[in-house]
Amino acid sequence: MRFGDFLRTAVLLFAGAATTLGVAAVAGAQARDEPTLVYLALGWWTAAALIGGWLGRRRSASPGMARLMSSARTTPLLPELEPGTVIFNRLWALAVFTVLTGAVAFLLPQVTAIAVGYAIVLALLWRNQAAAVAAVEERDGVRFYVDRSSPFGPTKLLRTPGFRRVVEG
Repeated sequence: MRFGDFLRTAVLLFAGAATTLGVAAVAGAQARDEPTLVYLALGWWTAAALIGGWLGRRRSASPGMARLMSSARTTPLLPELEPGTVIFNRLWALAVFTVLTGAVAFLLPQVTAIAVGYAIVLALLWRNQAAAVAAVEERDGVRFYVDRSSPFGPTKLLRTPGFRRVVEG
């Protein structure tokens, strides 16, 4: 799976998890008749959106993404394209996080409300990283793919030849 596509998918999945958990948190707070919790949660979610928006505002690759791309293994062959496997292997923790924090929404809606903020921060933090990866790919004439690896190990990338853009000035 192309790394830029993976990043776009991850942003959408984090945003979807935040939305789902937000609905569960509000439903849990309403079921327990705690309107104050809803207002506090909305404040936290607004703060999380501002934090994520501020931290994710730059168009360049974050230091972690840059380090990941610079350590990519070069290969002349295209890897097997298995997007479902790659997404599951890399984002299984998000699924566990969403299920566990959503499961306690009617017992402890505070936990679910706090979890929403973290999902919002991560979705907004990564929102420009796919464009930064595309810019590096275009500049260097390479393509980055997420390598198949253990779900418990760090993410690894493959660098393959691509097309370089020639701009005449």
